Amino acid sequence: MRILVANVNTTGSMTDSIAAQARSIASPGTEIVGITPRFGADSCEGNFESYLAAIAVMDAVTRYPEPFDAVVQAGYGEQGREGLQELLDVPVVDITEAAASTAMFLGHKYSVVTTLDRTVPLIEDRLKLAGLDARCASVRASGMAVLELEEEPDRAVEAIISQAMLAVSQDKAEVIVLGCGGMAGLDEQIRRRAGVPVVDGVASAVTIAESLVRMRLSTSKVRTYAAPRPKTVVGWPLNSAGVPASL
Repeated sequence: MRILVANVNTTGSMTDSIAAQARSIASPGTEIVGITPRFGADSCEGNFESYLAAIAVMDAVTRYPEPFDAVVQAGYGEQGREGLQELLDVPVVDITEAAASTAMFLGHKYSVVTTLDRTVPLIEDRLKLAGLDARCASVRASGMAVLELEEEPDRAVEAIISQAMLAVSQDKAEVIVLGCGGMAGLDEQIRRRAGVPVVDGVASAVTIAESLVRMRLSTSKVRTYAAPRPKTVVGWPLNSAGVPASL
């Protein structure tokens, strides 16, 4: 089984960290391939960057030259998962939905701890669209920018732990969800300090993707995620069939 794990930003070191976390949870025999978009922002912390990432990820995934069995979209919030589902015949799992749905198996309410405050509304909207908001106690911002997670890891962990503990004590969360792909691998440190289960979105998404492949399940194509209709697409990296225009 081969799973593509698509970073939504152009920071290669973050792709490497995300892929390493994916490999640590993947089953024997599962090959994890980390991919980085060839264009876009070096981090996604707002609507413009997120919508740009949606195009970039579709471009990167459809340009991958070898067969693959599933895709994990490793961005928390809105990065166009639905577009990939139209273009592909394999399962596409978004870490936002994977983490939240996993958290609901572990406690009555969960809280998300993310990066900057400006990303909170994007995450809240994504959870509402996915029907996962009813058991979300809160979405809290650590105040750390995405790139600071790598540049200042100790300060980032402390900031995340601080918000996680407030989510438990004040918001009555029973599970913490890490709300950024760049937080991959921090779950154990935070669990020890916060005293509750901590869900990493990359690990959750890889596990779900493997399960879907093993059950031979993929996205329904009868209506919402049917393949795009053939059209002329002007000035776009892809044509409407999901094939790079330059190929």
